[in-house]
Amino acid sequence: MLKIWGRTDSSNVQKVLWCCGELDLEFNRVDWGGKFGGNKDKAYRDKNPNGLVPTIEDGNFVLWESNSIMRYLVEKYGHGRLLPATPEGRANANRWMDWQLSTFNPIIVPLFFATIRTPADKRDPKAIESALDKSSQAWQIVENHLEGNKYLAGDEFSIGDIPLGVWAHRWFNLPIERPKQKNLTAWYERLTQRKPYQTHIMIPVT
Repeated sequence: MLKIWGRTDSSNVQKVLWCCGELDLEFNRVDWGGKFGGNKDKAYRDKNPNGLVPTIEDGNFVLWESNSIMRYLVEKYGHGRLLPATPEGRANANRWMDWQLSTFNPIIVPLFFATIRTPADKRDPKAIESALDKSSQAWQIVENHLEGNKYLAGDEFSIGDIPLGVWAHRWFNLPIERPKQKNLTAWYERLTQRKPYQTHIMIPVT
């Protein structure tokens, strides 16, 4: 059975859990990282030299990096699920996955830490305002793309929706005043109707 190392409140672990849910894949998950520790254990570092989560073991195959894990699972077990039918559609989905890692994450993570991970009495209003402005601009790119598109790679839900979809739940539950972005809101509401999203993503934001 597929084994996953990682805690359920990690955004990167959540990607993999959500993907498994969409593919009806059974797995054995081990609480790892964060308050559970284990990242520095030699046995774990031998699997993942970065010491981060998630890491999966599928038989004798070990893999780390959340987006790569999802691509692997979809290719091996998806049988066409979560993948757009055309090369253009698949490239579109991959583009949003890469954008989440390269551009979006460095923008949204500071806002998350400045609010959720920082005690209320130690929060810096100016830092939050700056992070919120940058995050809103990044989401506006998604908002504009979703004009006329139900999902990020077109009319059907795909693997491309998962990385940003994880952050959408956090975005809509942060203690902030968000700009009105109707397409983004509608997309998020569509995601909330999916059972794996409800199970693995719609948990308390901590």
